[in-house]
Amino acid sequence: MNIVKPSIPKGTRDFTPTEMMRRNYIFDTIRSVFHEHAYLPIETPSMENLNILMGKYGEEGDRLLFKILNSGDFTKGVDFSDAEKSVNKLATEICEKGLRYDLTVPFARFVVQHQNELTFPFKRYQMQPVWRADRPQKGRYREFYQCDADIIGSNALLNEAELIEITDEIFTKFGIRVTIKVNNRKILSGIAEMIGAPEKMVDFCTAMDKLDKIGRDNVCAEMVERGISADAITKLDAVFNMTGLSTQEKLDMLEKLLASSETGLQGIREVREMLAYTQSMDLQNSIELDITLARGLNYYTGAIFEVKANDAAMGSISGGGRYDNLTGIFGLKNMSGVGISYGAERIYDVLNELNLFPDNILNPVKVLFINFGGEDELYALGALRTLRHSGIAAEIYPDHAKIGKQMTYANNKGIPFVIMAGENERNNKILTIKNMEEGTQEALPIEKILEKMTSC
Repeated sequence: MNIVKPSIPKGTRDFTPTEMMRRNYIFDTIRSVFHEHAYLPIETPSMENLNILMGKYGEEGDRLLFKILNSGDFTKGVDFSDAEKSVNKLATEICEKGLRYDLTVPFARFVVQHQNELTFPFKRYQMQPVWRADRPQKGRYREFYQCDADIIGSNALLNEAELIEITDEIFTKFGIRVTIKVNNRKILSGIAEMIGAPEKMVDFCTAMDKLDKIGRDNVCAEMVERGISADAITKLDAVFNMTGLSTQEKLDMLEKLLASSETGLQGIREVREMLAYTQSMDLQNSIELDITLARGLNYYTGAIFEVKANDAAMGSISGGGRYDNLTGIFGLKNMSGVGISYGAERIYDVLNELNLFPDNILNPVKVLFINFGGEDELYALGALRTLRHSGIAAEIYPDHAKIGKQMTYANNKGIPFVIMAGENERNNKILTIKNMEEGTQEALPIEKILEKMTSC
């Protein structure tokens, strides 16, 4: 019989205990900052009804949705012979559900369903996996975790500033130097008006958002493919040439370029007000106005954010923005929100590349009790319980094996202390504790052992 070698789907990963301890460090750090700013946790199902997800992420997003075949005979009543039927149309006939693409659209659905249970403005955070049928590559996976924070039910630009402050605090705690890039969809709308292509706003933003990935020439070529005229693209020269200017200089230039667009001018005013709030926040990282930043998601209507690590070759490690109409799609109008998402996988890769994970997170177990068997084993179990009840992570080797084997186990796991509770220790009501790094050992009563453990 041929044995099939086990494997996992491309774009997914297993996580070892070491990797999980590092990932939990990321989640715990982000969660602690969310708690400081009074955000409340929620969770939503891994799958959503497909009509909730479709049409919210643009054409590319719809293609990347993982769709779930209906149970039973999913082909019943479906006409597969219609050559004119699009893939998306066929998918909606044989699939009623899909894996969530992000956490924002499910959150909007959650708000609409639970609106009578929530107090607005509502501040939530959510840390769960999402799925995208993307081509796996460095920093891009088909299953990955997002850590989101949103404020919904308020138009105040103080909310945008708070999310910038949260971002600054999170990456300062990690020790990652970042640049927080900002823009406003209203400015992009004003630019689309300026070049005479307001009806091509979505196509313009989709192409513009790829500038740092494919370059100016390819962005312009894509705009042509999307029906934006060469004359309109020529008018973008002033926008492309803003590289190197300060944020203030960019805003001043934009005010002149977009003087005839009230929407564009409103976007400029919003950026100025948002940045004015951040001036009093003592931020550790820089904020940069990036006019080419578009964020490819269709639901953004105002401020947009993207975070790049300064010292690592990685795409954006965080992003978000203001959405005014997302809950309106589900029947709840006039409920504006703003949110930001932190990519746990990319943050992990940056921390790993820059060697910024703290050493102490890899050794959660502080003590191993050597198992001598019989009455000595029972004596060790009593001391073990005492340590555990005092909040000290400790274990006992489960088998009465040779001491050398048990010591090797402690070394391999990086356990810093080993406690021996043999016949002599049991008779004298003491324990012998060995420092595995220094090689020293001493005999102490359990009370002194506790003092030693809690102080190190």
